Amino acid sequence: MKDEIIEQVVEGIYEHYPELLEKYGETGKRKCREDNEHHLKHLATAYEAQMPKIFTDYAVWLNNVLTSRGMKKEHLMDNFERIEKALETVEAPEKNDYVQYLRAANQLLSER
Repeated sequence: MKDEIIEQVVEGIYEHYPELLEKYGETGKRKCREDNEHHLKHLATAYEAQMPKIFTDYAVWLNNVLTSRGMKKEHLMDNFERIEKALETVEAPEKNDYVQYLRAANQLLSER
């Protein structure tokens, strides 16, 4: 499940933002995959602990790191929306909780 989601998300990002490939190259694409692995690990941790705050705290922290490096919060929010969309094709018990966590994170980010 994880690899398919990551591939779908990364390909979607780079199709929608072709300038990222021009700016960061294949190294940036690889980093994007790694970032999405981290997103999914934090979703899994939050799910296993049944503590959505684990993921929302991660999202806020990551947003602070990324915006301090010149990224926009909209990029992170877009990434989370793409994970949610990729989850539509997955049958897994954690799916609905993951979607709730992603939406909660985006709600928090939109308020900042």
